[in-house]
Amino acid sequence: MSVRMRLKRIGKKKQPQYRVVVAEARCPRDGRFIEAVGHYDPKNSAITIKEEKALYWLSCGAQPTETVRSLLRKKGIWDKFQEMTREKKEGGVKI
Repeated sequence: MSVRMRLKRIGKKKQPQYRVVVAEARCPRDGRFIEAVGHYDPKNSAITIKEEKALYWLSCGAQPTETVRSLLRKKGIWDKFQEMTREKKEGGVKI
């Protein structure tokens, strides 16, 4: 099963708001999802992402879309994930 972190559109016409969700890649954009991880309001530039849940799903192999990746970078979560994976790789190589 291929899991992706992506945006799910909510809100009224011409007033979009998005949820950052973890969903199977084959499900439609606004369809079934596994877990909601955060919220994004482009009009107010408000980004709310639950860091622990996002890091958990990234460590499980969830692939973020480009937009979600940029949101994670703005919140500093993507850098923490990169650091975690770097430490894992270095930890296994040390003799």
